Amino acid sequence: MEERVKNFIEEFIEEDMRNKEPRVKTRFPPEPNGYLHIGHAKALAIDFGMARQYGGSCNLRFDDTNPTKEDTEYVDAIMEDIRWLGFEWDRLLFGSSYFDQCFELAIKLIKKGVAYVDDLSKDEMREYRGTLTEPGKNSPYRNRSVEENLDLFMRMKNGEFPDGSKTLRAKIDMASPNINMRDPAMYRILHISHHQTGDKWCIYPMYDFAHPIQDALEGVTHSLCSLEYEAHRPLYDWVIEQCEFEKRPRQIEFARLNLNNTIMSKRYLRRLVEEGYVSGWDDPRMPTLCAMRRRGYPASAILDFLTRIGVAKADSTVDPAMLEHCVREKLNESAPRYMAITEPLKLIVENYEEGKVEEIELENHPNKPEMGNRTLHFSRELYIEKSDFMANPVPKFFRLKPDGEVRLKGAYIVKCTRFDTDENGEVTTVYCTYDPETKSGQCERKVKGTLHYLSSVDARPAEFRNYQELMREKTEADEGKDFVELLNPASLVTLLGYVEPAMIGLDIGQPCQAIRMGYYCKDRDSTTELAVFNRIVGLKDSFKIK
Repeated sequence: MEERVKNFIEEFIEEDMRNKEPRVKTRFPPEPNGYLHIGHAKALAIDFGMARQYGGSCNLRFDDTNPTKEDTEYVDAIMEDIRWLGFEWDRLLFGSSYFDQCFELAIKLIKKGVAYVDDLSKDEMREYRGTLTEPGKNSPYRNRSVEENLDLFMRMKNGEFPDGSKTLRAKIDMASPNINMRDPAMYRILHISHHQTGDKWCIYPMYDFAHPIQDALEGVTHSLCSLEYEAHRPLYDWVIEQCEFEKRPRQIEFARLNLNNTIMSKRYLRRLVEEGYVSGWDDPRMPTLCAMRRRGYPASAILDFLTRIGVAKADSTVDPAMLEHCVREKLNESAPRYMAITEPLKLIVENYEEGKVEEIELENHPNKPEMGNRTLHFSRELYIEKSDFMANPVPKFFRLKPDGEVRLKGAYIVKCTRFDTDENGEVTTVYCTYDPETKSGQCERKVKGTLHYLSSVDARPAEFRNYQELMREKTEADEGKDFVELLNPASLVTLLGYVEPAMIGLDIGQPCQAIRMGYYCKDRDSTTELAVFNRIVGLKDSFKIK
């Protein structure tokens, strides 16, 4: 077998293991201000996967340096998602646990003369910062003495100043071609309670200052992050160097995961939830991991998808159909097959004895006899899919039609004799006759169409939630529109139909294949009166009505 080509992260790690650091230590640092989505899953799989691959360890460290939108609800949800994907952290940590060390190191940098307290407002700082083509200019407060800076910083900590009135900044180079190095902010004033530290602090470190310190204190060897942090790497290294850490982590950036027609911004996802466009963070149309779990995506399929897209240095966009393909492959291997009718049409077998019920034996999986069989029933009154009958059939329609024959799965060949319609011309009931000599397994006669069905004896009421993409494809006419104007109005179609008894008995979230209709799983909204099923992915259909 041809050896797999190593990705660039693996090459860097193996180089470091040979030269200086035999023990690999990574970290996954999510901010607890929302739920993880499929994009985070890529970073998660890389952080935990590299540690696992090289016999190292990975910490879970919550980046909770900004308490304005952080919550323990998100902390719990993130931990559940990580474990669902099959990973376990070495140590559970919080960025807020390092606030004391960050404060002491900020004091150290002030004493070294490489940090100062600035009185410029946020807007003034932006104005002084310059542009990509023009250098910035020094703040008028940049040359305060060490003593004055120490005094002001302590007073910031003690709560003497209002929010936004003062900022601790690094003193680097306002003419640097890298805007991130133009005296970046290190601490800001926020009089707000923190979900971990309460009211102990009213100043909070900025991510670019706190993150390298946390990595260094934990002994992280490889700080793996997405590509937008590449321009921040010089600042990351500057903080490590100025704080005089002996062991210095190596930051390595990789391309983010982008999916066509998929929202990957937590800010936008939060809008969808808060403004009621979806039912919550776990609405099965959302790209969050909890939504995919609720929809019925196997964790193994998501990991397979992430493996297939690989690790690259350049940004690219992937079609969601690839993820659905991975899901379909996994479910095809393991999901039991059941009968379900999503849009029922009554079928009466006129020459079948009224009151008679016949047992039909069906396998639970066509390729896995070890999954066993189950018993269903055949009777005079049945239900078929509405789309499986056409009163005026189009060419090459091999389902049921006037004077046409089909086989009912596991049972008999039936022939349509007539049908009823309502006042709108809609077909309400189809009548047929069956040939008692054509029972499955006992007859060699072939017909082109085989339909699934349910006997009225077996049919249990159910709700089917069929999902499509949440976002429709963008066109030139959509330029400048708010993203909510691009939401797909058909992203959820709800149908009322029937399932066989075995589907009622499934556990919440357990996937199955509804024969010919798609893969489904039982939703938590199910009640004793009505089972609810989410469509995970559809099946490839050889026939589509245009």
